[in-house]
Formats: sequence, C-alpha cells, structure tokens
Amino acid sequence: MTPHSPFQPFGRFLIMLGIAIVVVGVVMLLLDRFGLPGRLPGDFVIRGKRWSIWIPLASSLILSIILTILLNLFRR
Repeated sequence: MTPHSPFQPFGRFLIMLGIAIVVVGVVMLLLDRFGLPGRLPGDFVIRGKRWSIWIPLASSLILSIILTILLNLFRR
C-alpha cells in the first residue's frame, strides 16, 4: 500500500466500526447473562390495545456518550 492511499482512512474506519459492533454485542450478552434490566429510567414505552412503541432516550444518550469517548480516544 502506498503512503498516500485513499483507502487507508476508510479501512481504519471499517476496523473501528467492527470493533464497536463487537463491543456492543459483548455488552448486550453480558447484560442478558447478569439479568440487568434492558430499559433505563429515561426510556419511554407507549402502549395501545394491540401495539406498543419503545423510545430508548436514556439508552441512546448513554450509548452516544460512550461511543464519542471511544472514537475520540482512537482518533488521537
């Protein structure tokens, strides 16, 4: 590979994306194994007679913060 290959940044991005997917998968397996709740206090559920909507607001915020920290660490 040449030093100025246009594929190098994209390759790094794919590797980081793969690592992030693996980390999220491991966390999900651990949460399930230890019986921790799947919903946080800031997650909302709206239920009707034959339907329900789950809005994971708190989960999304925590996941966003964790991913931001991880990506900032890897970019430096």
